[in-house]
Amino acid sequence: QVQLVESGGGLVQTGGSLRLSCAASGRTVSRYAMGWFRQAPGKEREFVAGINWSGGSTRYADSVKGRFTISRDNAKNTVYLQMNSLKPEDTAVYYCAANHRQLYSSASSLRGEYDDWGQGTQVTVSS
Repeated sequence: QVQLVESGGGLVQTGGSLRLSCAASGRTVSRYAMGWFRQAPGKEREFVAGINWSGGSTRYADSVKGRFTISRDNAKNTVYLQMNSLKPEDTAVYYCAANHRQLYSSASSLRGEYDDWGQGTQVTVSS
């Protein structure tokens, strides 16, 4: 099992930026696809961004394309989510997730493809 700890959330104004980090421990995640999801109050948890094991392939939800960038540093066992041009509708708890069942896989947008989840970090965008 992989332990994931998110950090970097906070309160930011519309148009601002935040960088989330997801530090993994317990196992190296260099062979795993990783993803970021978010959940706003009263809504389902939704896919935000995913990255394959090497970092060579990424995918994004339409709502964040062009504004968010996912990346990873396998040497540090860490995944990042750079969020620019933030909007009030980006307000949510952001979760990091790892797919350790399928080694060397591409990033999936499906929640069920991910096995390990962090506790989440709150992002609040004020208007």
